[in-house]
Amino acid sequence: MSTPSAPEGRYASFEAFYPYYIHEHSNRTCRRIHVVGTGLVILAFGVFVATQNPWWLLAMPLIGYGFAWVGHFFFEKNRPATFKYPLWSLMGDFRLFFETVSGKRRF
Repeated sequence: MSTPSAPEGRYASFEAFYPYYIHEHSNRTCRRIHVVGTGLVILAFGVFVATQNPWWLLAMPLIGYGFAWVGHFFFEKNRPATFKYPLWSLMGDFRLFFETVSGKRRF
């Protein structure tokens, strides 16, 4: 199986980017940390909606990036895709989360 690598330029679509995203999350612990972090971001958003306290909005990226970067720097030992592909990386986080909680991807 070949390793998806980033093209010289940029990915043309999210669908082209996602296999690269998954490859960059091949360490199971890193994926688990991402799923937990994304779940906590969703929970923080729910608390914001319920309380209307804007501090929860500030907490969301801190929680999400905090968990993700621990996964990358300590377990995956690679550079997060967020640095080059911020929007697609965020979309990948949520897709990975929903694939995992729906049972499509192993936790």
